[in-house]
Amino acid sequence: MTGRLYGVGLGPGDPELVTLKAARLIRGADVIAFHAGVGKQSNARRIAADLIPGTAIEEELRYPVTTGPTAHPGGYAGAMAEFYEECASRLSVHLEQGRTVVVLAEGDPLFYGSFMYLHDRLAPRFETEVVPGVPAFAAATAVLASPLVRQTDVLTVLPGTLDVPELARRLADTDGAIIMKLGRRFSGVVEALRQAGRLEHALYVERASMPAERWMPVVDVDPASVPYFSLIVVPGDSLSEDPGGRRGHPSPVEEGTHSPLVEEGRGPVTKPTPLQVVGLGPGPDAWLTAEARAALAHVDHVVGYAPYVNRVPQREGLTRHASGNTVEVDRARLALDLAQQGHRVAVVSGGDAGVFGMASAVFEAAADYPDVPVEVLPGVSAVQAVAARAGAPIGADFAVVSLSDRLKPWPVIERRLHAIAEADLVLAVYNPASRSRTTQVADLQKLFLAHRSPDTVVVIGRDVGRAEESLTVTTLVELEADTVDMKCLLIVGASSTTVTASGQVWTPRFVE
Repeated sequence: MTGRLYGVGLGPGDPELVTLKAARLIRGADVIAFHAGVGKQSNARRIAADLIPGTAIEEELRYPVTTGPTAHPGGYAGAMAEFYEECASRLSVHLEQGRTVVVLAEGDPLFYGSFMYLHDRLAPRFETEVVPGVPAFAAATAVLASPLVRQTDVLTVLPGTLDVPELARRLADTDGAIIMKLGRRFSGVVEALRQAGRLEHALYVERASMPAERWMPVVDVDPASVPYFSLIVVPGDSLSEDPGGRRGHPSPVEEGTHSPLVEEGRGPVTKPTPLQVVGLGPGPDAWLTAEARAALAHVDHVVGYAPYVNRVPQREGLTRHASGNTVEVDRARLALDLAQQGHRVAVVSGGDAGVFGMASAVFEAAADYPDVPVEVLPGVSAVQAVAARAGAPIGADFAVVSLSDRLKPWPVIERRLHAIAEADLVLAVYNPASRSRTTQVADLQKLFLAHRSPDTVVVIGRDVGRAEESLTVTTLVELEADTVDMKCLLIVGASSTTVTASGQVWTPRFVE
């Protein structure tokens, strides 16, 4: 009979915060295992010292490397993977002999904890139980005696090891935040807080619940003094006296704050600013135009569908307004409201904003904002990107159709497809399928086969411009409709569309 493995959370440091269940399991364990840093005593063992029975076998699992260099051929990741394999092997010997093994974990075992790597390796082979512990950030907020989030506030836990732009973006897009793993990355974390506009209210907590605990505003911290046992608490918007509201509609602009004009006999008034609608291109930064880049560098607010807003680097003074995929007009109204108040605002779209993007929605809403000018900045469209990867399939007359029937009924789409097929135009297809629309590509295929040769060239571009990019060249009859999803753009060739010996696709400019 094999033994049982326990991953036991000890809390943030104060032995009195160890749970009753954790204490009972530690006292009854045959084997106590704990991790220790290079040249350091185990903090987990320190917390549990008074609970460990004298009869227990102790297994110290000492890391081969923490933040220093390693000579391992696989680098840090290789060294740590080998270490966890060794640890699992050592503990499995005890478990195979029927012993109860307790692995001590600071905080909670599955919250940035080393136990999870042992769990991955041992849980499939041995009966395993995880005992939760008080996480460090809960102790930190208790030290501050201040709420972290309330009501509908969103809390995000972030590692300080993220790149500064990514950390700043995530800080700007949440209400409350906890930033873990500071240490040598502290200066970068401060810069991310500054770019996100969250530095003023951020609080630093060190060694929460331990005798040496202390806290202070982040702006007062000496970066050289930041230990491993430290974190940053960023209170939610409702608690930090942030009048701008990073995640929703802003508060009214103070009179005269932006672009003030003084009229005779009146105080300052706010002049509307042009609303810019910006196409971000299909994905890679290299496909963002210089004009769009310059515009995004100077606006106060960016409004758009969340994945597109996320592509805009966070910087100091920028407020981001991300929303879902089916609220285009509401999104446009928010942007127009801001521009009318004098803010510099960009509405962002993937690809080109005028091709099934936000430009039309903005003009739809702009009828109620006659004093707000609208400027549309072009971007590289998805059809251009896929066509370029394939060769030159849209080198002659072509049509573009979205198969989404959310804004137009399917019979309308069918009539247009019939007309395009009969006219022998190249067809670019946006939004070919979704979770709720699974048959329309097959319907298109059947419709076109009634007008076109089965050998008609079809190009399927998936995630073009991204790491997962793929390009498939097939024929109309061999198109596997059920493999096409929302990440794809289709190009159905005309009768003259040709595939070269090297596999490139092109359509002649002339018609015989």
